[in-house]
Amino acid sequence: MTKVVSEQKAALEPLRGALLDRAHAEADRLRSVAEAEGQLLLQRAQEESAALLAEAWRKGAADGVQLLAAEETARRRSARANVLAKERGVFEELRRRAGESVHHLLQDEGLRGHLATALRDELGEAARVSETADGGLFAQAPDGRSIDASVGALVGTSLGDLDLEPLWTSR
Repeated sequence: MTKVVSEQKAALEPLRGALLDRAHAEADRLRSVAEAEGQLLLQRAQEESAALLAEAWRKGAADGVQLLAAEETARRRSARANVLAKERGVFEELRRRAGESVHHLLQDEGLRGHLATALRDELGEAARVSETADGGLFAQAPDGRSIDASVGALVGTSLGDLDLEPLWTSR
């Protein structure tokens, strides 16, 4: 290097040092600002995360309550459907047994005759009385009026007139 270049370099050294010091100070300032902003962003993100988590918990709890209520409703409906099915089964068994009993009673010619007489008393002596497929009777007057005294009709009418609620309620 020449003496001039060395002198110029030496003369610029304080300027270079001052520029480097200024650059380091600015870098330190920018780093400090960036760290502060980063800390602030991190704090905001943590607060937002906590708020979102709290909201998710609230929604989850509310959804859980709704789900439990829906499941309870479904359980009650299912239980009620089971009870109704059992009641229906008991009723059908009662109906079947009553039908067998009425059919058996109508095998007695005396009782069958009393039923035929009761039908003619109601519709008139000209009423035609015939046997039904299930072993009961059917009567029809010449004017078109009729009485169905089939086993099914007799059982249906008898059970329809009964208060069967005590069968389904516990004591």
